[in-house]
Amino acid sequence: MASPRKHKDERPQPRLYLVTPAAADIGALKLDLLAALDSADIAAVLLRLPDDDDRALTNRVKALAPAVQNFGAALILEGHPRLVARGGADGAHLTGIADFEDAASTLKPDRIAGVGGLTTRHDAMLAAERGADYVMFGEAEDGGARPALDAIVDRVSWWAEVFEAPCVAYAANPDEVVTLARAGADFIAVGDFIFSDPRGVARAISDVEESLRLPEVAA
Repeated sequence: MASPRKHKDERPQPRLYLVTPAAADIGALKLDLLAALDSADIAAVLLRLPDDDDRALTNRVKALAPAVQNFGAALILEGHPRLVARGGADGAHLTGIADFEDAASTLKPDRIAGVGGLTTRHDAMLAAERGADYVMFGEAEDGGARPALDAIVDRVSWWAEVFEAPCVAYAANPDEVVTLARAGADFIAVGDFIFSDPRGVARAISDVEESLRLPEVAA
């Protein structure tokens, strides 16, 4: 079992966890990532991959990994644990406790094994017991459905009080960022609304980072 949490007042400001679009043009995505990484303190980039064969996906990872890692951020693949080492990524994000258990032994201890899609507290506790490097709450399911924000806040707050392993909270829009940070998330995941912002990703991610410095985050 993970060790007990530090008191809320001892937690640092949450860091950002950037989630990419899956089907973006590789050249445009690289430019967007460089702009985002140059504009904010991003701890990790979750690379969502399109449907393609392993060789094409590996080449995609290889094309992006150095750009992300040169900024000190970790490149995490959404699924595809077998491609992590091959593509030079830092780890994989698995969905559901079963996928995590299947893949964790091939990733750890050298690479990151994170997990989301945890529909029950029991599954989240299993993830902690079995060495997840982080858990994620609040991401949408395949059909686009997502728990209510109150339910996500409840899960994040519970985790923050009990477990030492980091918690990533997924913000679907800018208005959720401060709420999830105040709930106790160690990382705030942001994605579609960053890449679709007409002002550009640099301005969008900078505004999110600025919101994490507001007094109400630490309140």
